[in-house]
Amino acid sequence: MAKPSLFIIHLIIFVIVISSLPSLQSKPLPRFLGKFSRSSPHNSERRHQHSKPIQYETRYFPQNLDHFSFSDTPKFQQRYLVNSEHWVGPQRHGPIFLYCGNEGDIVWFAENTGFVWDLAPRFGAMVLFPEHRYYGESMPFGSEEESYKNASTLSFLTAEQALADFAVLITELKRNWSAEGCPVVLFGGSYGGMLAAWMRLKYPHIAIGALASSAPILQFEDIVPTETFYDIVSNDFRRESSSCFNTIKESWDALMTIGQKQNGLLELTKTFHLCRELKKTEDLADWLESAYSYLAMVNYPYGSEFIMPLPGHPIREVCRRIDGCPDGTSTLERVFEGISVYYNYSGNADCFELEDTSDVGTDGWNWQACTEMVMPMSSSRDRSMFQTYDYNFSSFQDWCWKELNAKPRPTWITTEFGGHDIKATLKNFGSNIIFSNGLLDPWSGGSVLQNISQSIVALVTEEGAHHIDLRFSTKEDPDWLVEQRESEIKLIQGWLDEFYEEKKAAFDM
Repeated sequence: MAKPSLFIIHLIIFVIVISSLPSLQSKPLPRFLGKFSRSSPHNSERRHQHSKPIQYETRYFPQNLDHFSFSDTPKFQQRYLVNSEHWVGPQRHGPIFLYCGNEGDIVWFAENTGFVWDLAPRFGAMVLFPEHRYYGESMPFGSEEESYKNASTLSFLTAEQALADFAVLITELKRNWSAEGCPVVLFGGSYGGMLAAWMRLKYPHIAIGALASSAPILQFEDIVPTETFYDIVSNDFRRESSSCFNTIKESWDALMTIGQKQNGLLELTKTFHLCRELKKTEDLADWLESAYSYLAMVNYPYGSEFIMPLPGHPIREVCRRIDGCPDGTSTLERVFEGISVYYNYSGNADCFELEDTSDVGTDGWNWQACTEMVMPMSSSRDRSMFQTYDYNFSSFQDWCWKELNAKPRPTWITTEFGGHDIKATLKNFGSNIIFSNGLLDPWSGGSVLQNISQSIVALVTEEGAHHIDLRFSTKEDPDWLVEQRESEIKLIQGWLDEFYEEKKAAFDM
């Protein structure tokens, strides 16, 4: 039987999707797309069929386990991908374009970040994709099993350590290549975008600028309302069809009502064509919520296989199927027809598995979400099509301690990187950051949507979804996307021109 598990993931920032975190009072936290990076022969074949070919060398760098200790800590092998085909070299101060690896396999990110590859020949740039520690092959304790073993082994999985990895790596590589005078430009999407923005702020002497796409650096504490993410997902559906929105909103009560009936779980199993008999209604609800969130993130104007085979404007197609059912079709039958766009658009699945066994990054991201990447979320009663719930930190904290022996520090990210009064703060000391967002992306609500200064710029598109600007250019790209990328290119060119002018002025002295 075909098994449409969520196979191929993770940025800006990161980036940001439904994990197995606590339910009830505090629902599962949406994850970034990093979970889809899991490599398998099938997925690798499918990736290469639907993306432009890229070439790179795979190398490994002996990285410090703990950058903030002066004791003799072990090292681990950090994987990175490099392409110098178009690099004009150190004598001409050729730029280095560094993508900040997200919460997943770096090969997947490299294959889905076409903008960087498209730009390399134009700028004579080297392309560098370092992998984030604890993901892909960059396991500090040799294997995923050992690295994810307990709170002690996971304690080195932090954004600060990852940024230090990138900083040490690029510094050493530039020294080895006699390229100390070559400028570095950072790129990142989702969680990777967050890392790119933070690295520019933390290490301005290492990188001259950063493109942070779909980077929700404000999705912490009370900086944005907790209901923002699910309100945006809901609006994406409502803009296509109010009846579609209402059907989904009504489906949760219908789901719970049937689930409580005698043989109700069996009835739901049949309605949704599940491969195994449903054990609890909440599992099915999470499966549906997950799909709606992902659909909003990849609501691209053209067909893609980024995470699943999907048509262009996938939410529009979901709503077309929900609304197009004949009279007499039940609410849940309509929902099944719609959700099949996400889980079975190819039509190859005979039944559906609720458990996603392909997710290599779950434990790693759960650890990050339970320590410093604490992003409060809730679902509002009127504006959301999801079940209503409030953010409950106590419930979340209890789950993190029970499952991971970790205590969340919800204010640490804003202490370490800032976030409150972002405009006033960055206006005083930040520069050369592009925050790009599409308003269809639910993570846009936690990002920077207004210009902060002349050099910290927000590029916002009404029809854009999750870091669409970082994908390969295609003939199907709408005019607004072409214009957005041209604006990004112009800004990056300005950073480089300023760098070279300062270099020349220093040399002339």
